[in-house]
Amino acid sequence: IIGMLFYPALRGVGRNGLNFVLALTIGLLAFLFIDTMQEAVEFGLKSADSFQGIPMVVLVAMAAFLLLYAVGRRHGTPTGLALATYIALGIGLHNFGEGLAIGAAFTAGVAGLGVFLVLGFTLHNVTEGIGIVAPLVDERPTLPAFLGLALLAGAPAIVGIWIGSLSYAPHWAALALAIGAGAILQVIVEVGGYLKRRAGPGEAWFTPSTLAGLTLGIAIMYVTAIFVKV
Repeated sequence: IIGMLFYPALRGVGRNGLNFVLALTIGLLAFLFIDTMQEAVEFGLKSADSFQGIPMVVLVAMAAFLLLYAVGRRHGTPTGLALATYIALGIGLHNFGEGLAIGAAFTAGVAGLGVFLVLGFTLHNVTEGIGIVAPLVDERPTLPAFLGLALLAGAPAIVGIWIGSLSYAPHWAALALAIGAGAILQVIVEVGGYLKRRAGPGEAWFTPSTLAGLTLGIAIMYVTAIFVKV
């Protein structure tokens, strides 16, 4: 919600500014995809051998990507609120995995680690909120739509904490994160396509502003992730 409050400021950034924000979103999600896959593989390796950790993670991520891509394209290319919804869904699935880690930390009696993770993920997720509202700059969504996006992206973390505190298993965490990674990859493809379509005939879509946004998005996520990884 904190990140989504930047929406009014985004409406006045202009065409190049919006391209910058969309590229920023891709950068945020690119880092999130790599980070999610790494965490999924780590949990997969901690699972019982029968789950075949790494193949399980890769196959589930691919299946999630293909399924969501097919669903997202059933009514054409998603834009506006539909695209924002897919971004929120991908982030929400990732946050579910983060919630499992927080719940497991408290269950293990490491309350200090749990609090530290909460603060780190909060800082991390503010930038994700900006990415969610970026496709809505040309629209005027209703307040319920904003609240729905916020719940879709944030509420899975709460559910993850509950599940992680009651019943935690590495293979479930690996599966949740793999699904989240596939969802994030699908969003990267859709946002990238949307950014490319915004360029007029004969115009280059990969401009200095998009390059700057992509680089800054990755840099922001890398820096804020330090507060989670330390």
